[in-house]
Order: sequence, then C-alpha cells, then structure tokens
Amino acid sequence: MKYWFGYLVAGILAGFTWVLQQFGSRYSTLVDMVYPYVVRTMEDFLAGWSGQVDFLLWQFLAVVLGVIVLASLVVVVATRRSLIGWGGWMLSIAAAVYMLHTLMWGLNYYAGPLSDDLRLEVAQYTLSELKEATEYYRDKANILSEQVKRDGSGVAQLADFDTLAERAGEGFEVLTLEHSYPVFAGCKLPVKKLGWADMYSSMGITGVTFGITGEAAVNPQIPDVALPFTMCHEMAHRMCIANERDANFAAFLACSVHPDVEFEYSAYFMAYRYCFNALSTIRTQDGVLAAKEIKEGVGQKLQTDLNNYSSFFSQKRNDAAASFADTANDTYLRSSGDSAGIGSYSQVCDLLVNWHIQQVVLPSISTEEFVFDPFDRNQVDVSDIIH
Repeated sequence: MKYWFGYLVAGILAGFTWVLQQFGSRYSTLVDMVYPYVVRTMEDFLAGWSGQVDFLLWQFLAVVLGVIVLASLVVVVATRRSLIGWGGWMLSIAAAVYMLHTLMWGLNYYAGPLSDDLRLEVAQYTLSELKEATEYYRDKANILSEQVKRDGSGVAQLADFDTLAERAGEGFEVLTLEHSYPVFAGCKLPVKKLGWADMYSSMGITGVTFGITGEAAVNPQIPDVALPFTMCHEMAHRMCIANERDANFAAFLACSVHPDVEFEYSAYFMAYRYCFNALSTIRTQDGVLAAKEIKEGVGQKLQTDLNNYSSFFSQKRNDAAASFADTANDTYLRSSGDSAGIGSYSQVCDLLVNWHIQQVVLPSISTEEFVFDPFDRNQVDVSDIIH
C-alpha cells in the first residue's frame, strides 16, 4: 500500500481541482462577479514581489524542481527502492502545482467574456463586413508603417525590449481612465524577458504568463513589430483575462490607444494579420477575390514587415517541437475550460470585425450631416402630385 500512497495523494489533488473547475463552470456568473477582482489584487502583489529580480522566478523554481526530481531518481535507483512509489510522488507534485494554478488563476477561464465588460455586441458577420474590416486595418497599418523607424533592410525597428516593456501599461491606463473600462485596472508592471528563448522560438511560443508567481513574460526574439502587441497580450492575462481571444483583443485595444506610434502600428499590424488570415480561409469565388483585392492594397513597408514576421517563425520553427507545444497548449486550454483550445487565438477576428462595425462604421453613418432638398426626388415622393 505504501507504494501507492503518492498516487492516492495525486488523485485527491486532481479530484479537488476537478471540483473547482466544475464549480467554475456551473456558477460562472458568481465567478465573474468575485473571482477576477480578488485574483487581480493578488496578481498585483505577486508581480511586485517577483519583480524584485530580473529573471523569471518560475523558471528558476522549475530548474530547482527538475534537479530535485533527477536527484531523487538517482537515489531511488541507487538504493533499489520502488520506482512505482517514486512515480506516484512525482505525479502528486504535478497535481499540486496544477491545483494551485487553478485555485490562484485558472478559474478566470470561467468568467464572462471580455465583450460583456466592453459592452461590445458580438454577432455573425458577412463576407462584405469582414472585407471592410480587413481593409480598414490594412489602411491603418499602411499609414502607421510610414511613421516607425527601420533598419538597413527596411524592417521596422522599434525601441529596445526594456523601453517597450516600461511603456506597455500606458495603453491600459488610457482604457481604464479615459474609456472607463475597469476590467483593465490590473497590474501594469513591465513584462519580463522569457528565458530559454531559442527553445520557445522553435515551438512558436511568443509569451507565457504564470499566475502563481504573477509573472508575464515575452519571447525577446520575436520581430519588433509584434513585441508591443505580445507584451500587452501577456499583461492582459495577468489582469485575469484568460481566454486567448480576449487577451488578443485586449492587446489590440491597449496598443491602439497608446500614445506611442510603435504600439499603434503593432496593434493594426496584428489586427490586419488576424483578419486577413480569416478572409483567406474563405475559398468561395467572392472570398478569393476579396482576399486578392485586399492584398493588392498592402504598402511596401507593411509587406516587408509581414514577410519578416512570417520568415522569422518559419526559420525558427522546429516541426516536432511546435507540434508538441501546440498539442500541450491545446490540451491545457481545453482542460481549463476553453472549449476552442488553440483555435481561440484566431477567434479574435470575430471581435475585431464587430468592433469595426460598431466603433467605425455605425458612428460614421450616424454623424453624416443630412441636408433636406425638396427638389430631390429620392427624398420627396411627388408621384401623387398633379402637375
């Protein structure tokens, strides 16, 4: 029985985690009302505590834990003790970490969608509306691409990582104070550089947020044009916006209202990519024609940055590592309550299109000045008048 005690502990911890998740799923309204506000305060404290060191505390603890695991394995083999019992205790440690993560941050997956907090109606949209939104983001990105510095190859060259990280929170401050969105009133401390960047680049991972230590981290190797957006994405996670679709949209909003043009460009660059990718998946004749027309309007500087972005990930990507990372991330997201898994990243297009309709299209229609012309037959019905 003593050999199986570790498995029993792991089972109990896993059962408690399952109960937490079932509670979150069943009482999502209650979770949305209380949990994020409590956790947001805790994350602010943890970020201040872990921010006293430049390196990622959770990566350091992971190394320490790895050393302990290997050392314990050596001891078990050397003393010829039961590997079955050792495996049970290792499993219980993993179950404890996941339970702690779920309790301290993971239940945010069961909170309401960000669109509710922003009073943004999300509805089905037409191909025409998707095309108009994509064109809008493309045109904004074209204009902003002319305003950022570039290196000798013509690729956008933004400020260094630390400078961008220090300023990333300013967009969230604008959203909180000027646009009255309290959902963005969380921790705005700078994100950290993600250690072991080569490994994460090979997996296609741009950032990681670890709620237990309150640390939001970004891969420093990714192209400059994506850094501001990714920083705000990970900061949004630390603000208890768990869903990947919502974190992407929060990053767009924070960057789009940021006083620095580098953040603005990152916002519209990424928004255009997400919308164009969605448009490209429509294989009807109208869809293919729309994607072709949109692509023809991409400026030279924007196209250079798009090419650089794609080539970076294609060159760094390791198919086996990326496949493993995607599977692990998809499993984690689904088990945590996000039914779309890794597909939730691209679902930000739904929010971007509806935001464009409600914040750009409709206001432009309602503010058009109407001038009555009695001689305009389109405004006056004269069919019953006898001449």
